[in-house]
Amino acid sequence: MTAPTERADAARNRLRILDAARRLLAADGSAELSLDAVAKEAGVGVGTVYRRFHHRPGLVYALIEDNEARFQASFARYREDGTPSAHDRLRAFLHGMAELVEDNRELLLLAEASAPAGRYRSAPFRRHHEQIVGMVAELAPGVDAAYLADLLLMPYTPGLFDFQRTERGWDLDRIKRGLDTLIAGIGATAER
Repeated sequence: MTAPTERADAARNRLRILDAARRLLAADGSAELSLDAVAKEAGVGVGTVYRRFHHRPGLVYALIEDNEARFQASFARYREDGTPSAHDRLRAFLHGMAELVEDNRELLLLAEASAPAGRYRSAPFRRHHEQIVGMVAELAPGVDAAYLADLLLMPYTPGLFDFQRTERGWDLDRIKRGLDTLIAGIGATAER
């Protein structure tokens, strides 16, 4: 059984609402992200926003899912542009994840605050874990790919990522270089 197709007007409203929420986040940060403000910014009735997302966390998770879909589409295009090695795919994936977390830091912090361990049960986390397990297993057969996938996902914990960016003042390139070191270490185990 297939899921029902979204009506064209509902799809347009959904995009308008998500775009409005992104504009509010960019302009005012998460403090101003109320469903009422989003409805006003999107030019739709507040009831439309409430029916669609129910509450602020529903809108936050919808934004995260939409951004995740964009990330996955971008990674799929990267894979189609040739046959990159497992090392190159893992590197591109982890670097892309760093950019995704950077671009969605406020949203992810909101989500983490509302459900601290919810991240580990989320569809994006499970999908990322599965993808990383596959790439690690290909890069270094015989290692505990599931455990290493957990470790490789830890740098994207919103609170830690935000702490590194704001309190420690690390730029995104430094974070990516650290990820490259981890990938090199995993790859070196395969060479032994």
